[in-house]
Amino acid sequence: MPSMQTNVAPSFRKTTETFAAGAKGLSQHYFVSPEIFSEEQKKIFSRQWVLVGHQSQIAQAGDYLTAEVAGESLIIVRDKRGAIHGFYNVCRHRGSRLIENRSGQSAAIQCPYHAWTYALDGRLIGAPHMDEVLGFDKADYSLHAVNLSMWEGFIFVNLADSPAPLAEWFKPLAGKFSRWNLSTLRSAKRIEYDVRANWKLIFENYSECYHCGGVHPELSKISPYDSAENDLTEGPFLGGFMRIAKGKSLTMSGNACALAMEQFGEEDFRLVFYYSIFPNMLLSLHPDYVMVHQLFPQSPERTLIFCDWFFNPEAFKRNDFDPDDAVEFWDMVNRQDWHVCELSQQGISSRAYEPGPYSARESIPAAWDREYLRFMK
Repeated sequence: MPSMQTNVAPSFRKTTETFAAGAKGLSQHYFVSPEIFSEEQKKIFSRQWVLVGHQSQIAQAGDYLTAEVAGESLIIVRDKRGAIHGFYNVCRHRGSRLIENRSGQSAAIQCPYHAWTYALDGRLIGAPHMDEVLGFDKADYSLHAVNLSMWEGFIFVNLADSPAPLAEWFKPLAGKFSRWNLSTLRSAKRIEYDVRANWKLIFENYSECYHCGGVHPELSKISPYDSAENDLTEGPFLGGFMRIAKGKSLTMSGNACALAMEQFGEEDFRLVFYYSIFPNMLLSLHPDYVMVHQLFPQSPERTLIFCDWFFNPEAFKRNDFDPDDAVEFWDMVNRQDWHVCELSQQGISSRAYEPGPYSARESIPAAWDREYLRFMK
């Protein structure tokens, strides 16, 4: 068989990488300081494009989800014309939270306090007794919108006043994942994890497999930890690919659990791709499914993670479709990762902690640290 290098599609060719000796992890205060956490919320999560969902999760008119970004509750809703909107979850009357549920379906958005009612496009359409107030005009009290844009079917929001367009942000990735048809996929399962570790530890853990031999024996049997190659090594998008044993899939059974995303060719079908997308998305692309983690920092020592498993929509129609085979495998691997992240948080919190050196197999966590520090300037 020809070498991997010549068979990998052009957009996934390995990038030549050098690793400078002496690179070390971040200092303790980046993981435990409330002041640093507050600064991150202001400089990163209040200014950058943050993932909040996928368009398939609000497929019908009236479908909505809520998300919390940098302490702000947001409503993401599809209107009757099919357009997706983002609003602050704040009534224009006396500021009540409008929606408490994580997700749902409604013909309109009504405040639970005084029944002010908004159309799905944010217009105020009902305000009891306000016609008795001289000069009151419903047109002046639409919901406050939040910047919202789409990338490959994924929904991103930005709290900044005038952010750079999302398309400009993702320009370096244009066409890179087209074979997975990400915008058409459907989530078969979501699991929420409440991890007692700093969000940066989760990114760093995801970005290397130096730990995989000891922490993930089941994963390492199917995808050898030393097969990793990186093709994005600087900037806000980092990662690369690993081999999958021939005839295997990353599932509990070891078999493919769904239709292939696309015709990849024999060698590409034996690869799994892992990318971190700053600041809160982990994108894992498999031949037969896509896994996405969304990270929402809650405190210096706590991170809420939503993990979704996405599949070809045609797979849902087949009798042999078994998403649980993939879900159970990665739920196991996820929990192994969260455990060691929590152990890291506990150790880093000690007065004895000082940053240790990165190995050559941790070049991506080192690159992630550099990018993080660039945003924190």
